Parts: sequence; C-alpha cells; structure tokens
Amino acid sequence: MRKIFTLTVIGCLALSGVAGCARDKKPEATQTSVLESLPFVYKMTVQQGNIITSEMVDSLELGMTKRQVEFVLGTPLLTDFFHTNRWDYTYTIKRGHKEMEQRDLTLYFQDDKLSRIAGDIRPDTKRSAENEPKEILVTVPDYKAREGLLNKSLKAVGLEPKD
Repeated sequence: MRKIFTLTVIGCLALSGVAGCARDKKPEATQTSVLESLPFVYKMTVQQGNIITSEMVDSLELGMTKRQVEFVLGTPLLTDFFHTNRWDYTYTIKRGHKEMEQRDLTLYFQDDKLSRIAGDIRPDTKRSAENEPKEILVTVPDYKAREGLLNKSLKAVGLEPKD
C-alpha cells in the first residue's frame, strides 16, 4: 500500500512538473499580468501624438504656408530629414480595455505651400460650414457699486468717507 501511495505522489509531481514546463509562459505582447483582462482592473487612458480634430483639419486650405499649418495643427510628430516637404501627424489613444484608436494625417508641401492632404481625416467644406460660429448675444447687467465693510462701519459711526 505504501509503495502505491509513493508511486502515485511521485507520478503526480512529475506530471505537474511536465505540465508546468510545457505551458506557454509568454502571454500576449501587451499583457503583463493575467489580472489585466479582468473588467474591474483599472487601465489608464494612454494617448500619444498630436490631437487632431475635424475642426482643425477643416480649417486647412491648399496654398497655406508651413507656418500657417503649424499654427493650426501644431508641430508635426514626424518630419523626415530626407523628405522635408512631407509632414506626418499621428494620434493614438488607448482607453482602458478598449481597442487602440489611431488617426493619421499626412501633409505634402510644394514650394513651402500646402499642396496635398492625405490620411484618415479629410477637410470637409460642408462640415466646416455647419461649425461656423453663429452670432452670440451677451447681456451684461448694469454695474452697481457695492460698499465695503469699512465704508459701512464709518457711515454707522457718522463719519462719511471721502471719494
């Protein structure tokens, strides 16, 4: 009986050792822990690159200078030393457990003027016309001078402050 028990224990240990060594120890490339896939584990939002909105792209016009484009979109993320007439704007964001979103915008210049726009976001004249600022009417109430605590105290004592 004792031999059967020891053989069973040794067999279980050997089997678990072989199974443990055979297991793939490399999880997904981005996953560092098994717990990361659980929904209650917080994952920070990570964004990289230039934030590019459709309003910014709509304000681009062919013929703009490099300085004007840089004013609208900011400094490009990638400028190639060998192709100085091409600017690449890339934006990625990874929100929690969701898939990573990526937006690319490539601008081509000729004689320091914007000649071509390529990428995920394109300028849309209809969209820019819809986003035109409409006239805003702001009413400002009349100014009422308020007395401070010191002036109120002087009036209560009978001393009028001089203006």
